[in-house]
Amino acid sequence: MVELGSGKKVSPDRRGSVPFPAVVGQQFLKTGLLAVAANDDLDGLLVAGEKGTAKSTTARALTDLLPDQRAVTDCPYGCPPDDPERQCADCRGRDDPPVETRPVPFVTLPLGASRDRVVGSLSVTDALAGDAEFNPGLLARANRGVLYVDEVNLLDDHLVDVLLDAAASGVNRVERDGVSVVHPTSFTLIGTMNPEEGELRPQFRDRFALRVEVAGRDDIEDRVEILDRALDGFSGDYAEETRQIQDSLLQARDLLASVTLPDSLARDVAELCRDAGVDGHRADVATARAARTLAALDGRPTVTETDVRRAAEFALPHRLQSRPFEDAPDTGDVVDDHFEDENDERDADQSEESAEAADGDSDEAGPAACDAETEQDAGGDGDESPNPAPAGRDGKTNGEDGGGEAGEDGDGVDGGETGEDGDGVDGGSETDEATPLVPGQPRAESVAPGAGTAPETESPNAEGPDGGGRATARPSTDGRGPRVRTERASPTDDVDAAASVRAAAARGGDTVESRDLRQSVRAGSASALVVFAVDASASMRGPMRAAKGVALDLLRDAYERRDEVAVVTFAGDDADVVLPPTDSVTLAARHLKSLPTGDRTPLPAGLRAADDVLARSNPDAAVVVVVTDGCANAGSDAP
Repeated sequence: MVELGSGKKVSPDRRGSVPFPAVVGQQFLKTGLLAVAANDDLDGLLVAGEKGTAKSTTARALTDLLPDQRAVTDCPYGCPPDDPERQCADCRGRDDPPVETRPVPFVTLPLGASRDRVVGSLSVTDALAGDAEFNPGLLARANRGVLYVDEVNLLDDHLVDVLLDAAASGVNRVERDGVSVVHPTSFTLIGTMNPEEGELRPQFRDRFALRVEVAGRDDIEDRVEILDRALDGFSGDYAEETRQIQDSLLQARDLLASVTLPDSLARDVAELCRDAGVDGHRADVATARAARTLAALDGRPTVTETDVRRAAEFALPHRLQSRPFEDAPDTGDVVDDHFEDENDERDADQSEESAEAADGDSDEAGPAACDAETEQDAGGDGDESPNPAPAGRDGKTNGEDGGGEAGEDGDGVDGGETGEDGDGVDGGSETDEATPLVPGQPRAESVAPGAGTAPETESPNAEGPDGGGRATARPSTDGRGPRVRTERASPTDDVDAAASVRAAAARGGDTVESRDLRQSVRAGSASALVVFAVDASASMRGPMRAAKGVALDLLRDAYERRDEVAVVTFAGDDADVVLPPTDSVTLAARHLKSLPTGDRTPLPAGLRAADDVLARSNPDAAVVVVVTDGCANAGSDAP
């Protein structure tokens, strides 16, 4: 949760290396960053895109826009002095604590950070002095600020679990090394990632309120401008632009509480998210909050349909459902389809209302017209009204349409209220319902006749203890990997000195005894690599469809076990590694589906290339899947 102050200017030592306005283009990314800075309830932004597209640069430049905040001076958590409900236990027990104005924390979480560094631990310095004092970690420093993770998709699972717990509860609980501490940790999580290096766990991805996709600039003028600014060291004067953006941000925060979301648009949000097939209700809430924030950033007190459309582009992309190896439907198409259908229904309703109004005018023509119409409907011979036929047709049409309209209302969804504070938000990601068919999502391709089923391959980590098919986490035997805990050690073990001192301090001793010795337990994993060596020669044109079907079935197995995959193709005189080892099986499937065929079959080269991939990766377990017809006719010994 980002808390801004009263608008004081940014301190010079807090400036990012590149000013926020100096980033060329990337307006979508900039808007997403401003949205999470303007609305405390938008508690996360995921930035995904190819490398070299200013993801990290723009995120770090956000520090230029965050004014100072008031905090308790000597509190390690930076508690707000005027909000007891969000203070730590020590601050709540103080009558008149000293207050200071400090920069909004912007804390970077390194990928290699230990669990102790993140959650905090017993202070070694104090332990050596005989005191058992808690040393706050990165979560404490990030309270009321921004926690930034570069390459968040590569973050170790044990740290992901810590962030999930902290984000869900708003507090950090530490129960280890004789320390029992609970402190507030409310932060905005900003993560950047390259999808080619793997995706996030679904439950972690859903914790980001918004997601932004970025790409490099194609316009030559923009690329030249990027060159000029980079070569010039971004030394231009951006102070005035920065001040204007900062003022706009502060005004948006002041206006946000009074921005209203009309009931009709709240219903649109609910229906849009339902029709998109997203799990739970977090998407509804995030879309509604983002729409209000975008309106506030534009200085408007009421949300419009345009705001909802833009908000959905931020809140839905990472929540749309897709089958394994298939791209999720385009968010813009889903939004456009919904509002086009909505506008068609609105036009139909307006036509019906116009017809009803015309019918009402006919009813007001007088008793004679009514009597004449009644007699005509009854088959009588009375005097005819001047316009009996139109009245009779309108009456019939309105009666039929009225019945249809009632049916539509009966089938409507009671979505007028988004329920931002409802209980459904917390449980949204835990539903066990089958994944619905997503609008615009192609059905799974069937394997060609004769393709058969994929051969089964066993993996030592096929059934992990977490039941989710992830690679099994196990204690590392080579001393490598992230440290997750400590355990009692013998004098001959690799002793963790800091943990041993903390154990002695927790016991109350002034010296470290053998019973205090601790050793680190580091997380390892039984990594598995599946290398697909695919024959792309001309002789594979016929059987390639069946071969691709078998390969995709094997990819599905790798996806369920979270194995890494690599793709090697061979044709002509050589072999190519078209996809180095990665845990993104979607990329592997994409390469297989678009694989062309032609030329000769250098089977030996393909096998050597696959062996080279295994040698460089050195996985714990490996499977090489060779997809070929076996008609090798190219190589060093070929005629």
